Amino acid sequence: MSITPERKQEVIAEHARATADTGSPEVQVAILTERIVNLTDHLKIHKHDFHSRRGLLMMVGQRRRLLDYLKRKKHGRYEEIVKRLGLRR
Repeated sequence: MSITPERKQEVIAEHARATADTGSPEVQVAILTERIVNLTDHLKIHKHDFHSRRGLLMMVGQRRRLLDYLKRKKHGRYEEIVKRLGLRR
């Protein structure tokens, strides 16, 4: 259900803007997307896990706020991350 430390490092390496970048909006959105995908798969099996569903909704909201921030401040970076992650918007 959670993201492994190895996978998290891979995601950071793929989306980092610099060598030691772990906090840029792109990295945060990519990590949240990975966690959302894992949790969505979990909820397909465990349909009555409402506590995890609440966590999923909170993560989706956090990702949406980060994407809105990127869209407002750096529109080109926003379009690039949406395209790379395959998000709908």
